[in-house]
Amino acid sequence: MSSLRERTVDIPAATPHEPTDPPAVRISPNLFGVSFGVAGLAEAWSAAADLADTPAFVADLLWAVVAVTWAATAVRYAAYVIRGRRVVAELVDPVTAPFIALALIVPMLLGAALADHNRPAGVTIWAVALSLTIVFGGWISGQWIISDLRLAQWHPGYFLPTVAGGLLAAATSAQLHYTGFAKVMFGYGVICWIVLGSILLQRLFTGPMLAVPLRPTMAIEVAPPVVAGIAWFGIDGQRIDLLSYGLAGYAALMVLVQVRLIPVYRTVPFGPGWWAFSFSYAAVFVDGIRWLAAEHVPHRLGWTYVLLAIISAAMAALAARTAYALGKRTFLPTPTAVR
Repeated sequence: MSSLRERTVDIPAATPHEPTDPPAVRISPNLFGVSFGVAGLAEAWSAAADLADTPAFVADLLWAVVAVTWAATAVRYAAYVIRGRRVVAELVDPVTAPFIALALIVPMLLGAALADHNRPAGVTIWAVALSLTIVFGGWISGQWIISDLRLAQWHPGYFLPTVAGGLLAAATSAQLHYTGFAKVMFGYGVICWIVLGSILLQRLFTGPMLAVPLRPTMAIEVAPPVVAGIAWFGIDGQRIDLLSYGLAGYAALMVLVQVRLIPVYRTVPFGPGWWAFSFSYAAVFVDGIRWLAAEHVPHRLGWTYVLLAIISAAMAALAARTAYALGKRTFLPTPTAVR
């Protein structure tokens, strides 16, 4: 009887704003990191096709996978949010709200890729997604200003709405030959990187270790210099200048930091957070492919295939591990395991 009494006490009464049947799993916006990661691999193969004459069909196939994965995630996440009446809660959540930006950034990348085959349709998708990315970046930056955030709540995912959004907007704008707008968005992304990066490094250097599920977000620290490098190559005509060298130097430091963090990453149970590694590391390889072309490295086609093989194998291993976890129903966290 005592155990029965405890159960009845622990069950909260339903209210008009609270679903009577809580979901078995938590669908967090960081799940969009899966399609974002595959987009990073697709970008690598696209860059190789443009600069080293590798087969373009591989990139096209990967972009199709990105579209399907993004759509499936969007449907699942929208259903979770609507059924749970969580629209406002998701937008103001100090931990997971920054990841909502990925739902907007991925279509921006898809639109730029589609423009190679159907420019009107691709540019339309790109422009709508880019506009939403900018609007969301402005809104959530304002939200951070008015919220009572503690420094310990910050994590590198805070780079996503404005730094990743801005720099990827710059890269895709240059890809679509909107060079002036690309420069605007490059400034947008770089200045946000300077501002937010100083806060985040202070948090990481002086604060307590991130909560275990958030530790993979430290992989995002490597992304700003390499994505900025990719964008600058597009803006500056694939030339190497002082800014390119400076970004490459900081990128090298961040890669070495990632090596030191391997023991920390090994403490994290497998879940959606692991996809934080995917786009960030893929961007390193995209930047590497662009450097091979810009430096006119001898046998660069062979070196390009080496880079593609490494990142493709790593992404395949991550996808296989995800499929296994989904089959075991251990991939998605329970609602009580979000923090």
